[in-house]
Amino acid sequence: MELEKQNRELLKVNQDMLRAKENISSRVDGLDQTRRDDELALRGQYAGLAAQMQRQQEASQMLSGRLEEVEYLLKQKLGRFEENQVKNRQRMDRMATDTAAVQKRLDSIDQYLNLEGAKAQKPKTPVSSSAAAPRPASDQALYLEAKKSFDAGNLEAARNGFEKLITGYPTSPQADNAQFWIGETYYREKWYEKAILEYQKVIEKYPYGNKIPAALLKQGLAFLNIGETNNARLVLKELVAKHPSTNESKIAKQKLESL
Repeated sequence: MELEKQNRELLKVNQDMLRAKENISSRVDGLDQTRRDDELALRGQYAGLAAQMQRQQEASQMLSGRLEEVEYLLKQKLGRFEENQVKNRQRMDRMATDTAAVQKRLDSIDQYLNLEGAKAQKPKTPVSSSAAAPRPASDQALYLEAKKSFDAGNLEAARNGFEKLITGYPTSPQADNAQFWIGETYYREKWYEKAILEYQKVIEKYPYGNKIPAALLKQGLAFLNIGETNNARLVLKELVAKHPSTNESKIAKQKLESL
């Protein structure tokens, strides 16, 4: 009996040990599976992060390349703009020099003709020293008379009238208008180089006058008429930038779109 009892106890112990072993084995297997799952998850996350970093690096390289390209293009445009400005100034200087030379020759011719006329003409009666000097016309009268000559197509008379107004009344409210119309007389005569110089006087001498937009527009068109497209584009762009709400600006935009 005692032996049988011991055998039963021993069998029970063996069964308990077997169950404990199975339980431990099951738990170990569960831990191994959890570890493998965690490892797979970590590998997936690492792969995702690596791919994301690769994409970000590629995007950064692409952006850097684009920025370098834009910087290069801007430097090129700036260089061309500065070069055009230098050429424009040189061209304007040459035109001013040429115009001054032509004007000097014309003045010499006028002086010669006046001297010859004075020699040939003898006064029939002496002029009384007590005669009253003619009363000078007002700036408004000079302007209206010169504008009337311009509208009639008498460009030389108009030009002389406007120049007389500017000389006699340099601070007149009509001075900037007169200067603009002087440019218009040359423009109508298709002497575009001279017109450009006269429009420039409007821009420089009367920066706050109401003829600035018109002077810029006509100066740009004059450049186009002599084939100076780059200079025309610069002038028209300046007009659009500085006077965007004017009718001249709208015309300049349309002209720029066609260039």
